[in-house]
Amino acid sequence: MIKSMTGFGSASSDSEDRLIVVEVKSLNSKFLDTNLRLPKEYADKEIEVRNLLANLLERGKVSLNIEIQQKKDTKPKVAVNRAIVKQYYKDLQETAEELGVSNSDLFRMALGMPKAIETDIEAEDNAEEWKQITDTIRAAIDKCNSYRADEGLSLKEKFGAYIEKIAMLLEQVIAHDPKRIENVRERIQTHMNDYLNNEQIDKNRFEQELIYYIEKLDITEEKIRLKNHLDYFVKTMESDGSGKKLGFIAQEIGREINTIGSKANDANIQKCVVEMKEELEKIKEQVLNIL
Repeated sequence: MIKSMTGFGSASSDSEDRLIVVEVKSLNSKFLDTNLRLPKEYADKEIEVRNLLANLLERGKVSLNIEIQQKKDTKPKVAVNRAIVKQYYKDLQETAEELGVSNSDLFRMALGMPKAIETDIEAEDNAEEWKQITDTIRAAIDKCNSYRADEGLSLKEKFGAYIEKIAMLLEQVIAHDPKRIENVRERIQTHMNDYLNNEQIDKNRFEQELIYYIEKLDITEEKIRLKNHLDYFVKTMESDGSGKKLGFIAQEIGREINTIGSKANDANIQKCVVEMKEELEKIKEQVLNIL
């Protein structure tokens, strides 16, 4: 079943310590294009999240946002190394006195020295929180995929209507084609009779040229191929990940419609061709949004 690349999913996870909210949005794109907003403490998880999106969403312009609200005071995730800061401050103060310069910014300078501030993240708590986050991400992606599936059903109905309209116009072409051929033959016969009054005309050669001309106007093969392409389009809509394939089939449909138009040499058929092209343009526009 076809899926749209347009989707939205939101999921939250509420625990005693924290509230996690994840939102996923996707739009159509030829490739996977991700834009992530992760909490700073999980910046190193970016590749893992991108891989998760690639596996579950496959393609599209995807935006993911994660918000974490802590419900109670937690132990700071950074800590000042007081012993090192004191030593830095003492050394800086002695140096300033020797050089006779101002010592008003020495404390700020000491805090900026290497190892003055150390991370103090508890690995076990962090792993537990990250698991909660990834579970919430998966839930949001599932909802986004459900949205995509619903949009796919809507697009399938539209495609069905467009294909049905082209098929109906093709039936009109098929019904009118014998009349077109008869009109062409009568017109050629009339001209042939006029020209054959001239004794310089080679009748056999002229008839050969007429047969060649009529064959050039024949659209039997184009009608058959167009009907097959329409049927194949409908069948392909039942398979997953068929967006690009549907695009290729639409190109083949357009090729046959154009050939019928160029060969027809008939006002009624040309009118049907114009309406076919109008429906095909709608298909080409919408098929860009199929996964």
